[in-house]
Amino acid sequence: MHGLINVEMILLVLESVLLLATVILLVYSIKEGKHRDKLIMEVGKATRVLTRQEYFLTVMDSMMDADREVVGSITGRRPGKEGAIRVKHLVENIEKMRGKGVQVKYLIPKFADRIHVGSLYAKAGAEVRYSDCLMVQDLRYLVVDNRWVILGIPEHTGNKEATRKGYKIPSEGLAGLLEENFRECWDASVPYEDYVRQILKKTGAAPHLLARELEVDAGELERLSRGS
Repeated sequence: MHGLINVEMILLVLESVLLLATVILLVYSIKEGKHRDKLIMEVGKATRVLTRQEYFLTVMDSMMDADREVVGSITGRRPGKEGAIRVKHLVENIEKMRGKGVQVKYLIPKFADRIHVGSLYAKAGAEVRYSDCLMVQDLRYLVVDNRWVILGIPEHTGNKEATRKGYKIPSEGLAGLLEENFRECWDASVPYEDYVRQILKKTGAAPHLLARELEVDAGELERLSRGS
């Protein structure tokens, strides 16, 4: 029994090391060699594996600790029953942070079914844009005040997979690289309201029907369909 536990622990540690190495190599591909030594030292200082529940709690706590800005790349998947409670808490966090003057910005992959979450976050005061950048499709992260990074890891690859665990990394080097990539994708992405108008035009669906399909406020889609 002890031998089995030891094997499982070794596999967990190995998996964590490999995932972290993959993230670092991915970020290096953005700006190869930039701040390399500093980044390796900072990431190596403290990296903690988080379970799914811990991941969302860490996201919410880290957001509330922000003084200036929170930026992130998220899946924006429509949540199930359990996920809806977490999204509700995140919406409340966004409202509180906006009340303190903290900027909140999210990038979401360009898929029509992601409008539901985008609508909730936008109503709460976050700036939301839809992107087809590769990093937005492949990587889930949150950067808090350019100091902390929370990385979300899916159980399997793919932008439709739920986040199962994560890493909290106190690294200004990694935060800086991710934020630089975020800015580049942000400038090339479509704001929430413009994206909704694109979907309305592309589908030709009546706003109230699309609102029912996407579980979005029908009045909001009616307003956007009129261009106001």
